[in-house]
Amino acid sequence: MTETDKELTELLEFIRDLRGFDFSTYKPSTLGRRIRKRMQDVDKTSFADYRDLLEADADEFTQLFNTVLINVTSFFRDLDAWDYLRADVVPSVLEAAGPDEVRVWSAGCSSGEEAYSLAMTFAEAMGVEAFSERVKIYATDIDDNALATARRGVFSARSMEAVPEPLQQKYFEPNGHGMAFRPDLRRRVIFGRLDLISDAPISRLHLLACRNTLMYFNAEAQNQLMRRLHFALRDSGVLFLGKAEMLMTNGSRFVPMNMPYRIFRCRPGSHVMTGPLTPLEVTRGLSSEALRSRQLRDLTLETDPTARLVVDVSGSTVLINSQARVMFGLTERDEGRPLRDLEVSYRPAELRSLIEQAQSERRVVRKNAVERSLGPHELQYLDVRVNPIVAPDGQVIGSAVTFVDATAFVRLQQEVKTSREELETAYEELQSTNEELETTNEELQSTNEELETTNEELQSTNEELETTNEELQSTNEELETMNEELRIRSTELDEVNSYLGGVLSNVPVGVVVLDGDLRVRTWNLVCEELWGVRSDEVLGESFFSLDLGLPTGALRHPVRACLDGSARERIELEAVNRRGQPITCEVTCSPLSDRTSGVILLLAARSR
Repeated sequence: MTETDKELTELLEFIRDLRGFDFSTYKPSTLGRRIRKRMQDVDKTSFADYRDLLEADADEFTQLFNTVLINVTSFFRDLDAWDYLRADVVPSVLEAAGPDEVRVWSAGCSSGEEAYSLAMTFAEAMGVEAFSERVKIYATDIDDNALATARRGVFSARSMEAVPEPLQQKYFEPNGHGMAFRPDLRRRVIFGRLDLISDAPISRLHLLACRNTLMYFNAEAQNQLMRRLHFALRDSGVLFLGKAEMLMTNGSRFVPMNMPYRIFRCRPGSHVMTGPLTPLEVTRGLSSEALRSRQLRDLTLETDPTARLVVDVSGSTVLINSQARVMFGLTERDEGRPLRDLEVSYRPAELRSLIEQAQSERRVVRKNAVERSLGPHELQYLDVRVNPIVAPDGQVIGSAVTFVDATAFVRLQQEVKTSREELETAYEELQSTNEELETTNEELQSTNEELETTNEELQSTNEELETTNEELQSTNEELETMNEELRIRSTELDEVNSYLGGVLSNVPVGVVVLDGDLRVRTWNLVCEELWGVRSDEVLGESFFSLDLGLPTGALRHPVRACLDGSARERIELEAVNRRGQPITCEVTCSPLSDRTSGVILLLAARSR
């Protein structure tokens, strides 16, 4: 190892110990080249100097990781491969999934373009509603900054150039200076941090996209990763790699669907090869070397940390190892006894039926997570495996029963299930809260629109009130004008009345004016002097009901004639004035006018 290689190794160990990023599985040449590029950017010539910079500036780690991990990605990268995926792969994946949930993993997702490309592809194939109900896309990376960008789901116009215009309009919404992936579909894409080498892979997948990620690892790490990816996929699941990657040594795990586009299908089943067990025989006649080998095998079985027991075809217990004796309270004296006489034959599992099934079907029979009580509040879970022992001549000569303590695994499964249920409950509550917030927002928007409408109505009402006020002001001005005219007319009328009163007061004869009902309307001073009755006593009274010294009955006919439109008529009557003196009263009866019904009586008196 050169001095430079030693310094690089020390730098990588420093990064691993301080920040938890283990780059030891990356290709040394690629890794060294990327680190040197970053050193050149910050003007450092040696790995030791660059380590000093990392110790002094914590932000430099972010820049280094961005340089090493590159984070180069785009929507629908390698369009021909995506066209094949959309046309041939996705329909077969959906057909294989049937009505079940479709699980997809984008490993090494960087800033999320690939995960959202998968979401659009499945949504186009299934329909948006079915996608929202059935598909889960897990997107993972070890770069927290890239994951933060991916979770926002907002992309610049330049990033969106690879997305066809119809998909942009259907799956993205304007957001500031960029475009945001639809929130209702964004919930089906789950981003998280995951180290492909050290963390457990996501399982039960229908499609796994790990594009241009394997090329950063060395051959040993790639082989380990392929085992993990094979484990993560369902039988006949699909692996989608980048164009820079090949599967040269994994033909036993994957078969190519389209080699140019790096799309492979997972071979179903396990690929672990197991050989038959050596039959149990009498050791007499064996050589010393064979005896030592047999003793070594027996001691290995005896000290095996897994509880095992062996039963022959007659049902007798042939061997019980140390772990089985401790676990089930057995002793060496129990070897040779019929299995049915031992408690372990029916507790924790019914072994005799399992042994009979294994021997008759000549296959391994398993029963997982069998409960075994260790106390009032303590349970142990065992995986029981019964393996038939077949002699070289093909005859079944016994069965080996293995008990594996799966308590930790079962409890972990229960915790994972509980956590998953809690997570789903929290997600449903979050979704419900989000829907309530959206409903509240819509209600607030509706209220705001109603307030705007009310404001417009109030403004309209205010304008109508202003118009009404102007009309009232105009009417008031007209009333003032009419009042002024009435005042003038009243003044003129007062003058006319004063003038008429003066005329009537100075006429030397009595003047009586009767209306159409023959009621007194005018009674001058001469009449008052003549008959001794004031005008306020007779006004409005019927003329023919007055008690005067004048015989008014004689005037009925002439008055009626005047009312009917006859000409003036004069008549002399003998009367008595207010002093009781006899007088002759000449009465002239004339119609009031052509338009007004009434009669004017002129009374001229002379002494007899």
